[in-house]
Amino acid sequence: MNLPEKVTLIEVGPRDGFQFENKTIPPELKLRIINGLLDAGIRSIQVTSFVNPAVVPQMGDAEELIKLLPENKDAAFSCLVLNERGLHRAQKAGMKNVEISASASDTHSRKNTGMPHETAFKSAQNMIETAKSYKMHIRAGIQCAFGCAYEGSIPADRVIAIAGKFADSGADMIAVSDTTGMADPLSVRMLIEKLRAVTNLPVVLHLHDTRGLGLANVLAGLESGITHFDTALAGMGGCPFVPGAAGNVSTEDTAHMMESMHIKTGVDIRKVAACSLELEAFFEKKFPGKIHRLYSCNKEV
Repeated sequence: MNLPEKVTLIEVGPRDGFQFENKTIPPELKLRIINGLLDAGIRSIQVTSFVNPAVVPQMGDAEELIKLLPENKDAAFSCLVLNERGLHRAQKAGMKNVEISASASDTHSRKNTGMPHETAFKSAQNMIETAKSYKMHIRAGIQCAFGCAYEGSIPADRVIAIAGKFADSGADMIAVSDTTGMADPLSVRMLIEKLRAVTNLPVVLHLHDTRGLGLANVLAGLESGITHFDTALAGMGGCPFVPGAAGNVSTEDTAHMMESMHIKTGVDIRKVAACSLELEAFFEKKFPGKIHRLYSCNKEV
């Protein structure tokens, strides 16, 4: 197999993971986890989203959290925005890296943003242009790229068309998201091959483990030349608007698989696991990741 020497794991737990939990996480704990992830060698962290706090209460402290973040010049903190208001909030808070995302599914788009797909997509294109004027680094995300729990299969050509228009609008990266966990290795390879034909931008894979194929899809992405993957500590996460949603692929599990294949991540698995174990104690629940369970806060079991 023609595999890369190193990959970048983008930690999305503080956003995608935390938003799925009902118990309110104080900003101080969020900050401690983010600092722990930095200490573990992770340099790209999606820390929050600027969305309606009435809909996603866990993200209601976005501005407060941004003020608490450490000044770390080699770390890239990013956020998710879904509309112009969220983008303006992010810019005012001083964010330099932003994900502007739209769903390839009309039904999911209406549930997630309150807008039909076409309206949300056009809004996203306008937001990319606005973010460019703010001199932000823009990651353009496509939700439900591999299928929708409400609509079933999503045509790959629709996803490719969206990606091409996002690239033309000025995005710096394209992220394709398996929001409902419906991807399989063949569909991952097929979509990445089609994406390569329309854009040379870096592509990020955002995978969920709803049907137990998360790491298999990571491997398919690796074999297709992908070197950027979203992961969440302990496999936290899920979409509040997707029935039966499961978490993201686990940071520890993904890093362990990479290490076993001699692919560098720069991630200290033990330190990420310590963060995961602290969160399990706080929430009084077990998360679906596997490798973090092999660790206590101080030693491997």
